[in-house]
Amino acid sequence: MSDLLERLRGRGWRMTAQRRVVAEVLDGDHVHLTADEVHARAVARLPEISRATVYNTLGEMVTLGEIIEVTTDRRAKRYDPNAHRPHHHLVCARCGAIRDVHPAGDPLADLPDGERFGFTISGVEVTYRGICPNCASA
Repeated sequence: MSDLLERLRGRGWRMTAQRRVVAEVLDGDHVHLTADEVHARAVARLPEISRATVYNTLGEMVTLGEIIEVTTDRRAKRYDPNAHRPHHHLVCARCGAIRDVHPAGDPLADLPDGERFGFTISGVEVTYRGICPNCASA
């Protein structure tokens, strides 16, 4: 389980019922939901929550750096609460399932100085693509 709720409380973020429900829906390992999926799950817990509130809350959490927007291919943005532990993503090319992976080593070290073209590198995003076990067995 991620520590999203604790991180938000620690920042002094005003925890309304709507914000709490959105954070609870996102809390967990390997959670990469679209805004519509967050909304559907939030409505199940708090029927009066609006789609606009969910989108606004997700935007605020991204701005705070407490969740990450993940975009793979041309699919909808997904939201990842694993914002404070460096990781990469493993994506199924068929169903779009996403898993966090934590390979050993430093991906920055894999980029030779000659390939940096004078850039000061601030981060690395690696996406592994393949077919998940569910799609492979179908």
